[in-house]
Amino acid sequence: MSALDELKYDANGLIPAIVQDHETDEVLMMAYMNKASLTKTIETGKTHFWSRSRQKYWMKGESSGHVQDVVDIYTDCDADTLLIRARQHGAACHEGYHNCFFRKLEGDAWHVVATKQFDPNEVYGQKE
Repeated sequence: MSALDELKYDANGLIPAIVQDHETDEVLMMAYMNKASLTKTIETGKTHFWSRSRQKYWMKGESSGHVQDVVDIYTDCDADTLLIRARQHGAACHEGYHNCFFRKLEGDAWHVVATKQFDPNEVYGQKE
């Protein structure tokens, strides 16, 4: 049995993966992996995920160039969540922010508490 077989994937074969900056410990993003995308991540040293909405594999930064170089991969005590420590190039969030956690609950509303690093329309094109 390989180490990847020891992980506890959900009914869809997915496992949540939290990506953290290896130098600052900042949480950059969370996405889902399956065994194939985790294998590709290990082979290439770049993060690869499974998109639940698009039902396809994707490499972080494939459109924007804002890739993540993997430094370490951990699993939690239950083996049902991954922590990937990475070197982030550019912004991690597809909305243009450094990380995906840029909205903070203040009272009963979410407020943006970060500055955009890029305009998503310029990087990905206008959404239709």
